[in-house]
Amino acid sequence: MRIVRSKQLSALAILEKQGSLEKRLEPLGFKVQWAEFAAGPQQLEALNANGLDIASTAESPPVFSQAAGAPLVYLATTRPSGKAISLLVPVNSPIKSVTDLKGKKVAFQKASIGHYLLVKALEDVRLKLSDVQSVFLAPADANAAFSQNKVDAWYIWEPFGTRNVQNKIARVLTDGGKLRDTGNFYSTSRQFYQAHPDVIKVFLEELEKAEIWTKDHPKEVAQLLAPVTQLDPPTLEIMHDKYDYGLLPITEKTITKQQEVADKWYSLGLIPKKVNVRDGFLTPEEYAKITPSEVLANK
Repeated sequence: MRIVRSKQLSALAILEKQGSLEKRLEPLGFKVQWAEFAAGPQQLEALNANGLDIASTAESPPVFSQAAGAPLVYLATTRPSGKAISLLVPVNSPIKSVTDLKGKKVAFQKASIGHYLLVKALEDVRLKLSDVQSVFLAPADANAAFSQNKVDAWYIWEPFGTRNVQNKIARVLTDGGKLRDTGNFYSTSRQFYQAHPDVIKVFLEELEKAEIWTKDHPKEVAQLLAPVTQLDPPTLEIMHDKYDYGLLPITEKTITKQQEVADKWYSLGLIPKKVNVRDGFLTPEEYAKITPSEVLANK
């Protein structure tokens, strides 16, 4: 079972560290392989090419994947945790507000949460995406461009935000706290879901246990993930409050919200056709068979 490796302050990273999933899957004849990807779009490309079985992304990458015809399946979602995504500007930048971004170069991973929240932040001040110069860069490349002052701003998730602020390279112009009303998604391919629903159920059960443990043990989480995030434990303990841990079940409200995301991208001309996101969702009966009972209770 090939699962994306998380390098964030996440329950998925804790799940890898704790090794409980490997123990649960061994009797089923499965081993776990953790694979690194630059961001969500790259994960879903791999998912579609049979190079990954479980992806963890924000709301936008699945929409772009569905627009390209990929038969993905949404498995579970999370709470928004919008404060963990920041719009950064250089520490000495004259930019004081989102309005000041007009005509400026803004870096972000295309089809990512940074892309989506930039659209929303600009709309809040009556600007459009076309009012800024979009610079499509994967996180590592954007980090380099930002530190060399080749772009004026960068919309990015943790730990990049805190790391750049801590190193006195950046300050936070705004974050996604008030902008984000959708969570992340765990997804798989239709083929893997149909072949291994029992394995997916075990994964979600162990992931929810890791979510609860991560929520309740900020100090231990900080110690475990310091090497992963390249941040010191005290900083990670502070960052912990930016996240709202725990899986949520897929509901009609989830699907409706995700359709709004898809319609937004279509209205901006960034996907070639209207997407019916429901094609990637299961029936309530199917979700009931793979979703942990404690997650179903979170409705």
